[in-house]
This record gives sequence, C-alpha cells and structure tokens, in this order.
Amino acid sequence: MKKSNMQQGAHGDTRRWLAVLAVAGSLAVLAGCAHQSASSSVYTYGQAQREQIVRLGTVEGVRNVVIQQDRTTGAGTLAGGALGGVAGSTIGGGSGRVLAAIGGGVLGAMAGDSIEHRMSRKDGLEITVRLDNGETRVIAQEADVPISVGQRVRVISGGGPTRVTPM
Repeated sequence: MKKSNMQQGAHGDTRRWLAVLAVAGSLAVLAGCAHQSASSSVYTYGQAQREQIVRLGTVEGVRNVVIQQDRTTGAGTLAGGALGGVAGSTIGGGSGRVLAAIGGGVLGAMAGDSIEHRMSRKDGLEITVRLDNGETRVIAQEADVPISVGQRVRVISGGGPTRVTPM
C-alpha cells in the first residue's frame, strides 16, 4: 500500500530536521575542539616540561580588557546558515519557499557568526609590572586569577606566553 503525499511530506520534513540537527551538532563538536586560553593557569601539552624564566616584581597597574579570538571557526556561520535555511524553507510555497530558504540561510549564517564571535570573548586584565631590576612590563591575560596594584608577582616567560602569577 502506498503512503499518501502528506505522509511522505511529513516523513521528509522529519528527515530534513534530523539532518540539520546532525550537521549543527557536528559543527558544535568541531568548534568545541579548538580551545584557546589566555589564562595564566593553563599550559598546552607542548609548553609543559619546558624551562621558563621567572622574574619577580610589583604590580603598578591593572586595567580591565577584553580578550577575543582573531577570527571565528566558521562553525557558527555554517550551523546558523543550515538552521536558517531549513526554517526559511517552511515558509510559503513554490519559488517563494526557495527565496525564503535562501534568505533564512543568509540571515542564519550572519546570526551564527555573530553569536560565535561573542562567545569567543573573555574578560581579561592588562597588568603593568615593575620588575625588581627596574624594567616595566605589560602583560594581558585572562582575568581568572585576582591581581591587584601593589601585589608581588612572578612574571614567567620563555617557551610560550608570558604569565603573571601571584607569589
């Protein structure tokens, strides 16, 4: 016995949504794989077990800054475009449906990129340190460790990023 067109259409819509969810989920997993950190407490595997130089100093200034990635991964654009295209394809019929799908895809891609860009932002500190040898250094890092003016700190550098850590 043949399925009616309505049953086939409903089954096709379900498959389409499942495909979109699978693509969006895959992109989210891929985007989650690229973790960059500007924390003084995070070392990459390649930075571990490397000798570093430690200099001591006193914090002269602390300023709040925003740290963000230079560019997005594209996952937000792809996922937003896919979801927007599917959502747009449910509007209208015939050539109007095609235009709505294209418009939904474009708007979804723009929204997805904007969301990913905002999610890649982290609160940071720009820390000015007067080293014990008289030199002054400025280091920006994530604001995950409290640092205050007058505090004694270690400035750790070499073999990777420079970090400021409390003593």
